[in-house]
Amino acid sequence: MPEHHHSATPQDTVQQAAGALAGLRVLDLTTVLMGPYATQILGDHGADIIKIEAPGGDTFRFPGPARHHGMGPMFMNTNRNKRSLVLDLKKADGREALLELAKSADILVYNVRPAAMARLRLTYEDLKAVNPSIIYVGAFGFGQDGPYAARPAFDDVIQAASGLADLASRAYGNGKPSYAPINLCDRVVGLHLLSSILAAVVAKVRTGKGQSVEVPMFETMATFVLGDHLGWRTYDFDEGDMCYARIMTQFRRPFATRDGYMCIIPYVDQHWQKLLTRLKRTDLLADPRFSSQSSRSDNITVVYGFVDEVARMFTNAEWVVMLEELDIPHVPVQSVEGLLTDPHLTQVGLFGRMQHPTEGEITSMRPTAIFSETPQSIRRHAPTVGEHSDEVLREAGFSDERIASLRASGAMA
Repeated sequence: MPEHHHSATPQDTVQQAAGALAGLRVLDLTTVLMGPYATQILGDHGADIIKIEAPGGDTFRFPGPARHHGMGPMFMNTNRNKRSLVLDLKKADGREALLELAKSADILVYNVRPAAMARLRLTYEDLKAVNPSIIYVGAFGFGQDGPYAARPAFDDVIQAASGLADLASRAYGNGKPSYAPINLCDRVVGLHLLSSILAAVVAKVRTGKGQSVEVPMFETMATFVLGDHLGWRTYDFDEGDMCYARIMTQFRRPFATRDGYMCIIPYVDQHWQKLLTRLKRTDLLADPRFSSQSSRSDNITVVYGFVDEVARMFTNAEWVVMLEELDIPHVPVQSVEGLLTDPHLTQVGLFGRMQHPTEGEITSMRPTAIFSETPQSIRRHAPTVGEHSDEVLREAGFSDERIASLRASGAMA
């Protein structure tokens, strides 16, 4: 197994081998979660992420318990490896400062509605005028060619719009739409945003050309949901059953055992042959409902109902021993608190304690992908508001007098 090292402080990793995106400069105008999640991963790969914050900072700084105002846990875990520069883009000199920075940037990412960027006179054409090769990437609620183009969107909005909340009401059998207890759409679309940025970078390497990229949340999540649930409508758009039966059955949930709950997934034919033999239910091997993967899918409620019944015969520990011996996928249900002491996550060094200059010792999660030649790293802590304003502007050639003028005008709080 490869060794994983998690440094005690971000500064310890500065001298590590450069990541795959070292040398790439990103102007990050994104806020909340979807955009910052994507740009943090770019930063983990070595890109220089300049987080452009409005006066007062990213609104995502404030949710959750915090030692200091504006340094909440979700912000801390989505904004490492970034430098914070405060600019009021509604002010003329703030806008001009951004355009000056754009001259040496590879990418600009935003996640407000395009109409807001147009009002700021920061469209693709505006950026392209100062840097013809810039990659200009927007992530927002709805594609700009449809009737929802001007609507605002947050994670809950897209969960409701994309069918996720409806699927929950059907699967749980209570008729009540509900949201997944995680910012699922922000993170899924954030990964699509990341892949779109990287594709544009590869295109620029090959052609030398920048481009404008749009990543709409609604369309992205609609394809994400229907990838599983288009069903018979794949063949007949207007008629036929939708939804993947195995996922929608009421029994697709952790099964109650004698002393807890287990995920038990006998899936392929070999799994079922082993399990039914071990449970002394070989009579079911000849039952057409259990005989093949397709027939089990057609009769999934009966099949999972059987697992629900037999699960109660054994304890979690007994199931683990049995299923490990049979090589059938399984795991006891774990709490979020349990993740922090999970033996596997501990062994691979997922968690570390890190010293933050203002927040003291904090828990950090290392990047999870392992690169043999260009490893990811944590080089910078999540910044305080405007922590790097002077540093970034001086690097771009701004004089102390011009920086003072920006601050005096209110464009750089």
